[in-house]
Amino acid sequence: MLILLKTGLYGFICLMIGNSAMASDKATNAYDFSFPSIDGGEIDLADYRGKAVLVVNTASMCGYTPQYTGLQALWSDYRADGLVVLGVPSGDFGGQEYADDSEIKDFCTVNFDVDFPMTTKQSVRGDDAHPFFKWAEAELGSDQAPKWNFHKYLVDPNGNLVASFATRIKPEDDVVVSAIKEALSGS
Repeated sequence: MLILLKTGLYGFICLMIGNSAMASDKATNAYDFSFPSIDGGEIDLADYRGKAVLVVNTASMCGYTPQYTGLQALWSDYRADGLVVLGVPSGDFGGQEYADDSEIKDFCTVNFDVDFPMTTKQSVRGDDAHPFFKWAEAELGSDQAPKWNFHKYLVDPNGNLVASFATRIKPEDDVVVSAIKEALSGS
């Protein structure tokens, strides 16, 4: 299912303090969030201002894990046009993710040649969900919250959440590619 939102919420960018992400109830757009990077340091979504960002909750031991191939292809094909693919490993659905971030990174690199940015392992649902995922659910409704691994959210170059794609929709599906192209074109 695809949900498109056209909002006028351009808002201000709030200052992030330390390594914490802003509370989702105070967020005005995706630029108000950061994630710890699997490579160390922070991934501040505000650094992607002017780019489209596809945020995907991933897992290494899932029947949908082969979607890494499509995600890497999107990153390779559209990176120069301004797309960022951001993998967010999670064990929320059936414990299908390694416990250790270095195992996650090694698995993704060795098996799928992943070189797009990835976060450390995060929760994506419930009370413990990363604030970005709480915000996305508040923006789109609980029916658009991740129900399994490889749920995808598309953020436009202005930081607005513009689309949500269920797990079963592959990264290379026309509906995903069309939404990315639209976001990149500013339409």
